[in-house]
Amino acid sequence: MDANIQSAMMLAQSSPVKAPGATASAAVAGKAAKEFESVFISQFLGSMFSGISTDGPTGGGEGEEMFRSLMVDQYAKGIENQGGFGIATQMKAELLKHQQVPAQPATVQ
Repeated sequence: MDANIQSAMMLAQSSPVKAPGATASAAVAGKAAKEFESVFISQFLGSMFSGISTDGPTGGGEGEEMFRSLMVDQYAKGIENQGGFGIATQMKAELLKHQQVPAQPATVQ
C-alpha cells in the first residue's frame, strides 16, 4: 500500500477533536441536516412528478416544465418545515456524533 494512502487512511480513521464551539457546531449541524432533508424530499417529489404530463388547464408546455422544479423545491421546503420525514433529526445526531459533540434532545433547530 502506498505510504500516502496509508497515512490518509490513518487520518480518516482517527477520532476527531472536540471543537471548542460545541454550540456553534450543533447549530451548523442542525442547519446542514435540515438542508439535506429538504434536498432529499425535493428529489423524492421530483421523481413523483416526473411521470405527470404537463398538459392541463394552464396549457402545459415548456414553461410549465421549466418551473416545475421550482414548485417541487417549494413543496419540499414546506414539508420539511412541517416536520419532514424525520431525517434531519437523525442526520444532526450523526453529524454531532462524528464531531464528538454531545447531542441535544431530538429536536432540530
